[in-house]
Amino acid sequence: MNRVILTPAALPSSALAELKQWLGITTGYDDDALASLLGAALETCEAFTGLLPLESTCEEVLPSSRDWTSLATRPVQAITALEILGADGSRTPVPASDYALDLEADGTGRVHLLSFAAGRLAVRFTAGLAADWDALPDTLRHGIVRLAAHQHREREGGGASPLPPASVAALWRPWRRMRLA
Repeated sequence: MNRVILTPAALPSSALAELKQWLGITTGYDDDALASLLGAALETCEAFTGLLPLESTCEEVLPSSRDWTSLATRPVQAITALEILGADGSRTPVPASDYALDLEADGTGRVHLLSFAAGRLAVRFTAGLAADWDALPDTLRHGIVRLAAHQHREREGGGASPLPPASVAALWRPWRRMRLA
């Protein structure tokens, strides 16, 4: 996937507080490390489920084609801009009359150029299951906290354990979306 997150989701202090409560930590000494573990757990959640947990503004670069082309990131909330990328790196906005958009029920975003344009297509969009941490479904949020806590506890362990642990996978499995390639 050729995706760049332009505006990442901000984790509120309540997410860190939830993790610290789970771990029984009352000091602020490890806050930066714990916040990093939460970020890594969010990425693992996306990799496992195939769904971006928190709303972010993203951009994917696709081949320029007159066929319907699907974005890899899901669930897409809105497609906001299309630009043709020239070989020299220049960007040219695609007029709204020259493309069609489709948001499918499963969260897949698709674009269709009505006329061929040479180069690649940069698609800017908003994607994510929830607008913020507190709106994230409980099973996903709890799995993210448990994974970050697991990583914190295992930070000095000898061997690498499979990610996510079975207890986290059980929470995330109902949300998992598989794609046939």
